[in-house]
Amino acid sequence: MAEKNSGLARVSDLGTLQLQPALCRILDANLDRAREGLRIIEEWCRFGLQSSPLANECKSMRQELASWHAPELRAARNTPGDPGTDLSHPQEEERSGIESLLQANCCRVEEALRVLEEYGKLYHPDMGAVFKQMRYRVYTLESNLMAYRRRQLLDQSPLYLVTSQNDKLFAVVEAALEGGLTLVQYRDKNTDDGERLRNAEQLRQICHHYGALFIMNDRVDLALAVDADGVHLGQQDMPTAFARQLLGPQRLIGRSTTNPEEMQRAIAEGADYIGVGPVYETPTKPGKAPAGLAYIRYAAEHSSVPWFAIGGIDMHNLTDVLDCGAERVAVVRGIMDVEQPTLVTQYFLSQMNRIQTLKAVEQRNVQSHA
Repeated sequence: MAEKNSGLARVSDLGTLQLQPALCRILDANLDRAREGLRIIEEWCRFGLQSSPLANECKSMRQELASWHAPELRAARNTPGDPGTDLSHPQEEERSGIESLLQANCCRVEEALRVLEEYGKLYHPDMGAVFKQMRYRVYTLESNLMAYRRRQLLDQSPLYLVTSQNDKLFAVVEAALEGGLTLVQYRDKNTDDGERLRNAEQLRQICHHYGALFIMNDRVDLALAVDADGVHLGQQDMPTAFARQLLGPQRLIGRSTTNPEEMQRAIAEGADYIGVGPVYETPTKPGKAPAGLAYIRYAAEHSSVPWFAIGGIDMHNLTDVLDCGAERVAVVRGIMDVEQPTLVTQYFLSQMNRIQTLKAVEQRNVQSHA
């Protein structure tokens, strides 16, 4: 610490003694800003994600920042005389959801570290290089944080709503979210790109307000444009590897599959989840022969990634699908075309929870008698 605290001599050597108070205040303010932002992120990593590695990375960087926060920097603080304390921006007054909060604080830390990197070069010979490397660590943390949260929420989502064209699109989706839905895919094959972009942007905002994932069907470009959580690709869409290059590691990629060969290929290519179906005939896939319940049984035994049974699933056949081993289902008309989407969503979720609870009890009984 003694070596770090000798930095003021560098300023004096440059003949800029008058800059010392201002320089110290800049470093003090941005050390505080970076530490505060990291603590906000750390709390979610610890209590929200329950991820020790991510929480420990935040803590490690906070401690390193604290080691640079010398008494001479704190002593230069002049909060009453700081004109910046009254500055604010409307976007700082509200957060649309946990993702918005996390991204805002990642940006806050990254900006503070950039300031520390540049002004630190005037204070200590090692400070610029140290905070440059820490800034890269925060970039990695941000990517890992978004990826971890999305994959965790995906894994915890038993019900997946895939939209269809509907005059009440936004109202239906929001009603389903009010019923507990946490995963939505915007699917629209016919609307022009301008309207599709506007719809996707509004749906993404609604989903993130409820803490739900928003997936774009087919279009990687639109997924990037609206900052979607991922994209869902059909068998005829671009390869997963190419989509991953465009989307980066932090977003989700799903792939439709209709048979075991397509399933194994999608998993090998790096899909985060797969659709398994169509289980029954559905107008969503005209002319497509149903894969049937046998494929559901195969996926239950062989899939190493989260998978969703899809295709003609509704309240009347849900139990049959769950009895074959499905733990997650994707629904289109079963929610989009009903009069009370909130109640139907709650029914789906309650039935799936009931079946899973019964299976867990049966498994425990088997183990206790083994």
